[in-house]
Amino acid sequence: MFFIDKLILLAAVLILLGILSSKLSARLGLPVLVLFLLIGMIAGEDGIGIAFDNAAAAHTLGTLALALILFDGGLQTSKRSIKSVWKPASMLATFGVLITAGLTGYAAAYILDLPLYEGFLLGAIVGSTDAAAVFSLLRNAGIHLNKRLASTLEIESASNDPMAIFLTIGLLEIIINDSKIGLDLLHLLFQQMGVGTLIGLSVGWGSIKLINKVQLGASGLYPVMVAACGLLSFGLSTNLGGSGFLAIFITGVLIGNSQFVFKKSTFLFHDGLAWLSQITMFVMLGLLVNPTSLLDIWLEGLMIASVLVFVARPLAVAPILALFKFRLRETALVSWVGLRGSVPIILAIFPLLFGLPNAALIFNVVFFVVLLSATVQGSTLAFAARKLGLIEKPGESPPATLEITALNQVDAEIVEYTIADNSKAVGRYLSNLALPDNTVVAMITRGHQVIAPRGSSMLQAQDHVFMVIRPELRPFVEYVFSPVTDIAMTEFLNKELCLKGYTKIQDILDSYGIDLAHDRHSTLDALIKNKAESELNLETMIVLSGVRLTVRGMVGERVSTVGLTPVVSKC
Repeated sequence: MFFIDKLILLAAVLILLGILSSKLSARLGLPVLVLFLLIGMIAGEDGIGIAFDNAAAAHTLGTLALALILFDGGLQTSKRSIKSVWKPASMLATFGVLITAGLTGYAAAYILDLPLYEGFLLGAIVGSTDAAAVFSLLRNAGIHLNKRLASTLEIESASNDPMAIFLTIGLLEIIINDSKIGLDLLHLLFQQMGVGTLIGLSVGWGSIKLINKVQLGASGLYPVMVAACGLLSFGLSTNLGGSGFLAIFITGVLIGNSQFVFKKSTFLFHDGLAWLSQITMFVMLGLLVNPTSLLDIWLEGLMIASVLVFVARPLAVAPILALFKFRLRETALVSWVGLRGSVPIILAIFPLLFGLPNAALIFNVVFFVVLLSATVQGSTLAFAARKLGLIEKPGESPPATLEITALNQVDAEIVEYTIADNSKAVGRYLSNLALPDNTVVAMITRGHQVIAPRGSSMLQAQDHVFMVIRPELRPFVEYVFSPVTDIAMTEFLNKELCLKGYTKIQDILDSYGIDLAHDRHSTLDALIKNKAESELNLETMIVLSGVRLTVRGMVGERVSTVGLTPVVSKC
C-alpha cells in the first residue's frame, strides 16, 4: 500500500469524525471548532499516535483554509450590513486590535518573564478575533442578534486579520533584526490595507463580468470559477504586498451582492467548502500541538487569557462603541464575543518558522488561550446574549427558492419579499396590487405550501412572494409591499411608473397612495378615454391631481400601458 493511500484513508476518517462531532456541538454547548481541535489532539502523538510537527505545512494548509472560510463569509455578507456598521467595525479591527495586543502583550511579558517585544508579539498574535469562529457561532448556534450587532461582530472579525498580521510581522522584524519601531512599520500597515482593498474591489468587479459573460458547458464549473476568482484575489494581493485575507473577503462581498448565474448552487458549494476547510484546519492544528506540553503552561495561559478576556478586550471595545452610541448591553456582548480561533494559532507558527528561542512557549500559550477562549466564550455566547436581552425572534425564511441560470441573457432579477403583518398587501388579491408593468409574480409560499400565483390569490402576513422584475422597478414594487403609510408615492417618485391600462383607480390609491380624484371603480384606460380632448395616440397626456398620465402602449383602440409621473410645480 502506498503512503498516499493511507493518508487518504486517515483524512477521510478524521473528516468524518469532524462532521459527526458537529452534531454534538449543540448538545454539549461547545463551538464546533473546539471539537475539531480535540479530535486533532486525540489523534496526535499523545493520543492515537499520528505524528505531525511540520510547521510549514500547517501554515500553508491553514492559510488556504482560512482564505476559503473568509471568502464564504464575504459571499454571505450583505452590502447593507457593511454600510450600516463599517465605521465601528473598522475601528475595532484597527485600534481595537492595537489596544488589545498592547495590554495583553504587556501582561504576557510580565507573566512569562519574556522580553517586552516578545510579550507584545504574543499579544499581537492573539489580538484579533477569528472570522471562522464568529461566522460559525453566529450562523450555526441558533441565536439571532439584531442586524447591527451581528454585522459588527462579523465584519470586525473578517477585517481585523490584516492588523494582527501587520503587528506580528512588524514585531518579528524588530526582534530578529534588533531594530526599532519606525516609519517602515506604518508603511507596511498602509500597504497591507491599501493593496488588499484595491485588489479585492478590482477582482470582485471583474469576476462578476467574467462569470456572467463566459458560457460554460457544465453548470458545475460556475462555483469552481467563483472559487478561482476568490483565490486569484488572495494571490494577487499577497504577491503585491497586500493583505490576501482582506482582499478575498472584499471580493466575496462584491460577488455575493451581485446577480450571477447559478448563484444558489454556488453558495451551497462554498458553504460546504468552508465547512471542509474548518474541519481540515482545526483538526490539523490539533495534530500540531502536544497536549502534555499545555500542562506545563496552563497557569500562565489562564492568567494571560483572563487579562485578554476581562481587561484588554473590554478596555479596547468600550470607548470605540461608545462613540457610535451602542448600548451598554451590546458593548458587553461585543466584549465577550472576542473569540480567538485559527488565525492566532496560524500566526503563532511564524515564530517557529523564524526560529525564535521562545517560539515553542509562545505557540503553546497561544494554543491554550485559543482553546480556553473558544470553549468558555463560545459555549456561553447564547447564555450571555439571553441574559443581556439581546436575542431576537428569527425572521421567517422561505421554504422554497428560485434561481435564474442565464442572467447574461435576461435583463431581470428574482427578488423574494416577505409580507409583513402591517404591509399594504395583506388581505389583498394579486390582481388588486397595481404592480408595475413588466413584473411577474413567479411563486408564492405559505408555510411549507407552494401557491400558484393567480389574480384571485389573496396574500397573507408572512407569505413569501417571489417576483421576476427589472432592477429599476424595485422601488415601486417595494412600496407596494411596504407597511401602511399616509405618504403617497408621488412625494418621492423620480421615475415614471408604468401600469397596465386595466389597473383600477382604487388599486392605485391603495398601493401607492395616489388619488386621481376620479371614479375609483374605473380603469386607467377608461379614465384617459374620458378625459382626453383629442384622438388617442402613444403621446396622449392628461394631468390629474398633480400626476401626469401618458399613454405608453395601445392595442387597437385599447390603452394597454399608462405612465404616471408627478407634475413638478415651477415657482
